[in-house]
Amino acid sequence: MHQVYRAPMRSRHDDVDPGLAVERALASGVCGVGGRLSTPPSTLAEALARTDDEYDERTARRLERFAAAPTGSFVWTRDPDGLYFLGRLMGEWRYDGSPDALATDLVHVRACDWLARPVPPERVPAATLATFARGGRNFQQTHDATVGADSAALWEGAPPP
Repeated sequence: MHQVYRAPMRSRHDDVDPGLAVERALASGVCGVGGRLSTPPSTLAEALARTDDEYDERTARRLERFAAAPTGSFVWTRDPDGLYFLGRLMGEWRYDGSPDALATDLVHVRACDWLARPVPPERVPAATLATFARGGRNFQQTHDATVGADSAALWEGAPPP
């Protein structure tokens, strides 16, 4: 069974445009979460410790869950126009301290293959629509009996990324 996650990629900093991170992620082939750190960490353990110190324990646990999502898991995001994109995690966690990453607060990233086109709204799994309708900024697993199979079918039926 495929694991599926909601990836809103919205910064917790209100001064960051909420759509910029999604646009950057789709264009650069990553999926990520925010949490700029005072100095770039070289390991996940260091990133988790600094996130706990500079933010709080809950934010560090969120980062840990993002990093622990299995490679090959499906991720869904929504762009500023409300269009849904399906991706697949393809790499391990890394910290991106580049100016673009810092500006969009999309610094904790993993390589991700995104479908080149948005998924038509009528084909987006109901569980995915429900997770985005609830709002929020957290990367989180979607627990539903059919969302994994539905996402896999969309992935297999789409042109390659």
